[in-house]
Amino acid sequence: MNYRRVFLENGMVFLTLVTYKRIPILINNIDILKKSLSNLLKIYKFRLVAFVVLPEHIHCIIQPRNILEYPKIVKAFKYSFSKNVGLVKPTYKRIWQNRYWEHTIRDEKDLYMHLNYIHFNPVKHCYSANVKDWVYSSFHKFVSKNYYGIDWGSLGDVMELSDLCFE
Repeated sequence: MNYRRVFLENGMVFLTLVTYKRIPILINNIDILKKSLSNLLKIYKFRLVAFVVLPEHIHCIIQPRNILEYPKIVKAFKYSFSKNVGLVKPTYKRIWQNRYWEHTIRDEKDLYMHLNYIHFNPVKHCYSANVKDWVYSSFHKFVSKNYYGIDWGSLGDVMELSDLCFE
């Protein structure tokens, strides 16, 4: 099957990476995940715009310096995390689903919609009662820049987000 990807120069890409059979291993291995990401940021030049890590999947928006490299970035991240988790827990035969979801951010409205989706995701999946309580996301970074209020994710916000599904 051939995939058609959009590569917009200076563009941003929304990504969803899911573990194999949705095995909930990401939070338990958050230090390995952070180290894999940190190493990747040294090799590939990209900006991590926003992210959320849940036990079995990750959503993020990245902005690579070279947009053509984002598939390599995903592949390298998955490889690095898998290799390092395998050193700690060799019982894992497979870590990631083969593919990943990607979406090129088209405009400002599209960006805001995906930022909201990312930050609300822990509440959507019942991992947290409030957006502000989930520590494995970029939400607090956005609060510090006055993009969100600390109590964002109220009932009114939920109604606005109810139709969004990027998994």
